[in-house]
Amino acid sequence: MIIITGASDGLGLQLAKLYQAAGKKVVNVSRQTCTYADVNIACDLREDAEIEAAVARITEEDEVIEALVQCAGVLSIQPPNDVQQASLHDLMLVNIEAQILLVSKLFDRLVKDNSDIVNVSSTVGTKAYPSQAAYGASKWAVRGFSENLRVEFKDLPNRVISFCPGGFESDIFEKATGSKNQDFTHWMKPYDIAVFIKQILDLPKNMEVSEVIINRKASK
Repeated sequence: MIIITGASDGLGLQLAKLYQAAGKKVVNVSRQTCTYADVNIACDLREDAEIEAAVARITEEDEVIEALVQCAGVLSIQPPNDVQQASLHDLMLVNIEAQILLVSKLFDRLVKDNSDIVNVSSTVGTKAYPSQAAYGASKWAVRGFSENLRVEFKDLPNRVISFCPGGFESDIFEKATGSKNQDFTHWMKPYDIAVFIKQILDLPKNMEVSEVIINRKASK
């Protein structure tokens, strides 16, 4: 069983599609449903009570949790002199607090099932961009959380992967700004990134790719 947060679109959707084709049971934890999920758990990751309910629903499933892939995230573009508390709060709730809470509440089950964890960060969590201090801080936090989890799971079979992709085709920019990105010429395809995640998880359990950083590269 593969649990994916945010499998209703973008990278999570492509990953769900891949795993369904591979015959795996897919559980989507998101506000919206996923066509390729066997189980859709409606969950607003900003709400602790809804995360609790999602975890209760997940634990009803008898199948082994092979992996928890935390794709859900929101983008925030805020100039340094105009950071708003409300949007900052939502950003941190979805991008980092929900990841921490899901792992915490599922921890004993993850240990029991030898589950792998993929925490999706961003290249913005490795370098700075203008007007993305808040967003970058949330993605740096994801990397720090992943690093700490590797310590917690050091003597266990569980693998923890910090996954930091650069820009790929999605509507995350439109959701954040209300404007569509008109040019995806040099942006990566979410399907290609999903294939890479699956390839990493398909490696033997004695191989842990602890962190991946994928930068966009212009091609002719």
